[in-house]
Amino acid sequence: MDVNLVLRSTRVITPEGTHPASIAVSGGTIAAVLPYDAEVPAGARLEDVGDDVVLPGLVDTHVHVNDPGRTEWEGFWTATRAAAAGGITTLLDMPLNSLPPTTTVENLRIKQEVARSKAHIDVGFWGGALPDNVKDLRPLHDAGVFGFKCFLSPSGVEEFPLLDQEQLATSLAEISGFGGLMIVHAEDPHHLDAAPQRSGGAYADFLASRPRDAENTAIENLINQARRLDARVHVLHLSSSDALPLIAAARAEGVKVTVESCPHFLTLTAEEIPDGATEFKCCPPIREAVNQDALWQGLADGTIDCIVSDHSPSTADLKTPDFASAWGGISSLQLGLPAIWTEARRRGFDLTDVVRWMSEAPARLAGLDRKGAIEAGRDADFAVLDPDASFTVDPAELQHRNRVTAYAGKTLDGVVTSTWLRGEKIADHGTLAEPSGRLLERNN
Repeated sequence: MDVNLVLRSTRVITPEGTHPASIAVSGGTIAAVLPYDAEVPAGARLEDVGDDVVLPGLVDTHVHVNDPGRTEWEGFWTATRAAAAGGITTLLDMPLNSLPPTTTVENLRIKQEVARSKAHIDVGFWGGALPDNVKDLRPLHDAGVFGFKCFLSPSGVEEFPLLDQEQLATSLAEISGFGGLMIVHAEDPHHLDAAPQRSGGAYADFLASRPRDAENTAIENLINQARRLDARVHVLHLSSSDALPLIAAARAEGVKVTVESCPHFLTLTAEEIPDGATEFKCCPPIREAVNQDALWQGLADGTIDCIVSDHSPSTADLKTPDFASAWGGISSLQLGLPAIWTEARRRGFDLTDVVRWMSEAPARLAGLDRKGAIEAGRDADFAVLDPDASFTVDPAELQHRNRVTAYAGKTLDGVVTSTWLRGEKIADHGTLAEPSGRLLERNN
């Protein structure tokens, strides 16, 4: 192979550990991971990043891009720029909040066409499972979606209704029949209906309206369905640590269930949220510090597989001071890596753990076998991080379309100095290149 780039660092994170290395790149693919002082092949360009750490590009499998239809909320151009600035080289777009939702092959093609010229990083798509689109699931699978998302409670948008338990079983049976994956917003609507619902700016009232029991019951029901149907399921944005023993026990008996959590659940706590600060509103909600500690234990013991953003933006006017009526969603696409690194380091974890949670595991979840690791044969996707530099989050410096963020004013460790997609530098100290991302399809 003709090597055209060598990326060198004293700290490269590979599946074998962190060590000095020179990464040889040919045609957008990692040709070899060589000793640090290996001779640079003739005709190859050397990029030496010194002591900055070279990570595999992050893979974010939970992003709401909202394009087309609600592009004023985000859009592929701005979302993928934010991702590139944050060290993310691949994202999977959620099937709702755009118009149309990704619930038919026709709608998938519309979204792909919109994304094609705007993607600064690689982009794939989840399909959606609705009460009335079971007939569309296999065609969407054959068209390349990575799996199917459903809600077990109201989604917040009329065009994406929830599945009841009978409808969930029907969709799961169909999806498991062709070996697909169902990813699930797991909150039980009956528990939500029974919880106290109060308007106003008190975060404690909002937290009480989304109790842990809603998550726990929904996850228990999902596991029971997956066990009965031998289906593969993934729990989205786990907030309640109470569900961890249930998940661990199900896995031990062979139920095919995986689980993710998100930076906001792992770095923010209910105790710190001021009343009226609806930039912190999300569903399920940010819970107490003791719950957060248990989530980190779930990461440590492997019960939680991965950390993804659930980037769910809106226009600023929808973040009213009333927690009951404000749009629920945290914008964190650009900040996930430093937010997690700041907290992970404080808790005694290292960057190899962060890579496992934010690159390797999400890539494995989606079947992206060319992503998620620095080794020969993978795409030459890299995030270069100065782990000891810190910065204070200034919303004006974010690439998101609407710069509302729960992280405003926080000091975080870890500065992404550059991001590389298939051997090309797409972000360099905050300067973004022109779009060069590709549209990804399952097993392609």
